[in-house]
Amino acid sequence: MALTIGIPRETESGETRVALIPKIADRMLKSVDGLEILVESGAGERAFHSDRSFEDAGCQIVDRDTVFGADLIAKVAPPSDDEIAAMHEGQVIAGFLSPLDRPSLARALADRGVTSLSMELVPRISRAQKMDALSAMSSLGGYRATILAADRLPKFFPLLTTAAGTIRPAQVLVLGAGVAGLQAIATAKRLGAKVFGYDIRDATREEIESLGAKFVELELDMGDQEDEGGYAKELQKEKQERQPELLQPHIADADVVISTALIPGRPAPLLIREEAVEAMKPGSVIIDLAAPNGGNCAYTEAGETVVEHDVSVIGPTNLPADMPVHASQLYAKTITSLIEEFVEDGAFTPDFDDEIFDGACLTHDGEVHNERVRGMLSQEA
Repeated sequence: MALTIGIPRETESGETRVALIPKIADRMLKSVDGLEILVESGAGERAFHSDRSFEDAGCQIVDRDTVFGADLIAKVAPPSDDEIAAMHEGQVIAGFLSPLDRPSLARALADRGVTSLSMELVPRISRAQKMDALSAMSSLGGYRATILAADRLPKFFPLLTTAAGTIRPAQVLVLGAGVAGLQAIATAKRLGAKVFGYDIRDATREEIESLGAKFVELELDMGDQEDEGGYAKELQKEKQERQPELLQPHIADADVVISTALIPGRPAPLLIREEAVEAMKPGSVIIDLAAPNGGNCAYTEAGETVVEHDVSVIGPTNLPADMPVHASQLYAKTITSLIEEFVEDGAFTPDFDDEIFDGACLTHDGEVHNERVRGMLSQEA
């Protein structure tokens, strides 16, 4: 039997991306013998890919029920309750599944007998770089956050010398130098701002400075703050309490603060207290990319713009969806790379001896496979 891959229309509010684009679908169909790709009618519309463009690539345009009858479902956002109910035992789903933030979703998928691959759990090893959807989307988020800040700030970003006088460049402070933070730094520099970067991992100093920004150093003994996956570790309580205090003067000097500090599966650390916002100049802007996990700023509300002390605090929850063309293109490349890695003789073949599959697999054969998620579910129980 031919392997069928289903591409549903995303139903989560504000989600504009699609898991596969026609160009990559065409390549997959030519490289995998017997493959059939079933695309729900309208799935690509918000990413500017028409049904006709999918048909021209060799895909079949079908209804929603037919899509969810496919052997493998490729999605962007985590499946809804209705979508999980439409799935059947032995089916495979790949996509963002929020395993550490919504472990109950893993239990629901396991109860349906679904094998699920979480893009968030793809191990950070060289062989899996082409499957790193998190980094791809974080890069888009960091870029978009800077553009959003420049649009909201009632000032120029660059230094300008005019007949009417000289305009000093805006000061941008980026908190967190992961993929999103580094892209925000690079974008702010390209826009002409004076940029500062901060991270608890001293190893990021070189990356920050290589982009032309100044590394913010606090009088705080951090030690080794990077885990095996390259993420920041959670600070000890005493250091957590001192960090916002030491950051406050740097925040007060900034016209824009872009905050990206987040540890997967944990509440976002509080870096920007109320008094720090009050000390900022009127008209300043804070873009808090940690908003979905509570935010790095005391005033952050997920999905909202809050104005306090004449400072705009913006808490976006899905900035890549603001750029659906390139977001879908990059995401499609990562998810198809993961799928193709385990297609053998025209069938999707789980391989738990492979560290990529073993790491990315969330559920299989009625069980939650990921050890950390199992532990979280046990604690909830």
